[in-house]
Amino acid sequence: MRLRKGVLKNFNSGAYTATVQLASSYKVYLEDVAVARNLPAAEMVAGRKVAVVFFDEHNVKEAVVVAVYT
Repeated sequence: MRLRKGVLKNFNSGAYTATVQLASSYKVYLEDVAVARNLPAAEMVAGRKVAVVFFDEHNVKEAVVVAVYT
């Protein structure tokens, strides 16, 4: 399991998924990353910093946005 920093690029409130740009990757966006349901949709504003947990570093479907901060 690995924790990574990123920037929120887009949030889909219907599916509760996000598009995230990882801090170390300026050209690649991760799409359809699950977002923890305890995070209020109102906090999911593009440009905010997020924390992403990867349970399997090679599979984006095993990642979850667990925090949003400024």
